[in-house]
Amino acid sequence: MLAKTISNISPFTLLDYPHKSACILWYAGCNMRCLYCYNPEIVLGKGTIAFTNVIAFLKTRIGLLDAVVFSGGECLIHKTILEHIEIVKEMGFLVKIDTNGSSPKVLKKLLDANLIDYVALDFKALPDKFETITKSNLFSDFEASFELLKSSKIAYEIRTTYHSELCTNDDLIEMQNYLEKNGYLGNFYVQNYINGSETLSPLPNSMSLKIEELNTLKQPQVIIR
Repeated sequence: MLAKTISNISPFTLLDYPHKSACILWYAGCNMRCLYCYNPEIVLGKGTIAFTNVIAFLKTRIGLLDAVVFSGGECLIHKTILEHIEIVKEMGFLVKIDTNGSSPKVLKKLLDANLIDYVALDFKALPDKFETITKSNLFSDFEASFELLKSSKIAYEIRTTYHSELCTNDDLIEMQNYLEKNGYLGNFYVQNYINGSETLSPLPNSMSLKIEELNTLKQPQVIIR
């Protein structure tokens, strides 16, 4: 637990775990290089905080926070992540995972051991644009993670980031159709790219998506965040 795998800690949030107070652990490193990623210092940097320091911090938050969010970067690529999550669960916190879905084997271990309570799964794009946006060929792993979550009993959501230069309204409708076809019953959360953000790749300004531009009569409903 002495390895420094965590880049930063957000000590309090009411936005990242539905209806719960939480903190966020930002794990350094990622196996994707999404063009619109707004955490380049986390994705490309190295951890600065050892998990022993996280434990000390969390001990001061018992009874004050409901949950711990494991985010990044991509938290599930770290070899010690199961141990870290197990310790946090033993401390009495709910656990949420933010993941790009690239580590279905690790996700399965967590689900089988009942170590997680909520998952936010990033749906980057359909196969025709996935590699361009993420600089990876991990769509099949995303699909495997999606299938695991569908078969589980835990709460989860699917979300994506919208940039008008990378994703069209038709793309989003096709993604919506993909989720409907594959039995997803939740909301499809779409986050507008924030112009002026420091990202992995320089991007022009994005035209914000408006909900009336999408067909919202079918499931899953598109919710803009």
